[in-house]
Amino acid sequence: MSVSSEKTGTNEYTLSLSISAEDFEKAVQKAYLQEKNKITVHGFRKGKAPRAMIEKMYGANVFYDTALDIAFPDAYEKAIEEEKLDVVSQPFDFDVKTIGKDGVELTCKVTVKPVIELDGYKGIAAPKASAEVTDGEVDAELNKKLEENAREITVEGRAAQNGDIAVIDFEGFVDGVAFDGGKGEDHDLELGSGSFIPGFEDQIIGHNVGDSFDVNVTFPEKYAEDLAGKEAVFKVTLKGLKAKELPALDDEFAKDVSEFDTLDEYKADLKKNLSESKETKAKKDFENEVFKKLAGLVSAEIPECMIDRTCDNMLSEFKYNVESQGIPFDMYLQYLGMTPDSLKASYRERAEEEVRIELALEKIVELENLEVSEEETEKEFADMAERYKIEVDAVKKAVAADTLVRELKMRKASALVTDNAVAEAAEEKTEEKPKKKAPAKKAAKKKTEEETPVEDAPSAE
Repeated sequence: MSVSSEKTGTNEYTLSLSISAEDFEKAVQKAYLQEKNKITVHGFRKGKAPRAMIEKMYGANVFYDTALDIAFPDAYEKAIEEEKLDVVSQPFDFDVKTIGKDGVELTCKVTVKPVIELDGYKGIAAPKASAEVTDGEVDAELNKKLEENAREITVEGRAAQNGDIAVIDFEGFVDGVAFDGGKGEDHDLELGSGSFIPGFEDQIIGHNVGDSFDVNVTFPEKYAEDLAGKEAVFKVTLKGLKAKELPALDDEFAKDVSEFDTLDEYKADLKKNLSESKETKAKKDFENEVFKKLAGLVSAEIPECMIDRTCDNMLSEFKYNVESQGIPFDMYLQYLGMTPDSLKASYRERAEEEVRIELALEKIVELENLEVSEEETEKEFADMAERYKIEVDAVKKAVAADTLVRELKMRKASALVTDNAVAEAAEEKTEEKPKKKAPAKKAAKKKTEEETPVEDAPSAE
């Protein structure tokens, strides 16, 4: 076999390779043995006709296509190894120049991994939020605990007011026609919670138990397509009122909800846990920003096939996580208001960023001459065995050693980047209020494609 390659585009090479007459003859014989049972020759039972007879009847080239399928993969692998091409695509644009008893001459194109230059990966500056916990945050956490342990009491002798839990029946109408999912019975709605669309809860305040009345609202513009921006009337009956009665905030409360004997001890523990949680989040957010900036240091043109493959992996992971929760994937896509193609397209920006980060880390491994010892590899195998509760030999069968070594090198490169990164004070952000929902069991769940939080999709981690 002979081979040559020529760069014919950005990240693209054209391979010219030949398959010898001897190797192609072996492939033709394999093709004959593989195909002969499918061929009918008069005077012979199926599968018993000699090759020469079949070739005489159907032509000398009858097995060439199958033979080429057999011979090409091995020739191709040897060719890219010989030419030292880091290929990231399947071969394409085939052109078979000659094929026959003298062998095969053909060309094909491949996409290769881009060669990048990388500088400035040490000392990347990014914002990092403070992990300091204020007294107000501790008080807010205490209030949540009080709410969680509140008991509900029936309200009598007064009208509904903000903060009450209203027990309602409701049915929604648009242009006098009830819409699907707009009906509920014995629904508990906390007034002032912003759970339903704007204006709904306000119109319950002031009514008494037993009242039936209309609530007039307008659906938001970004809502389910069949309801967005439309005016609706809900027929509502207030069937009951409840209020939350909070427990006293004292040492007894601390004993009831924690392992501590005093409220001061409990508050100190809450503050410690909040601080640890904020530090973990701050570190994760900081590292995410660092890697975003690392991706920005890669200025090379990224082959579309690398981005597309990463999008496919993201889509597969998302589908696996959805279905592992017992939810049919098609049904979940309907809930999101998306198709597989539109969901995949929504991953593109993040996929390109991941590819750039991977290329940067590979370059850092090269520039820093990062190595992994046999002891480190064995330790990782042992840790994986412990983590998955299986034998080490089973792990080694499932995970190739060179794949693990590459992963460990990439981890070292990641650690090098984050260890050398510079944390800057982050700007304080005002916490956004939660989005309001509509008073409809089905319609409330339906979202437009624009609002779909694809980045919040389940992850495999």
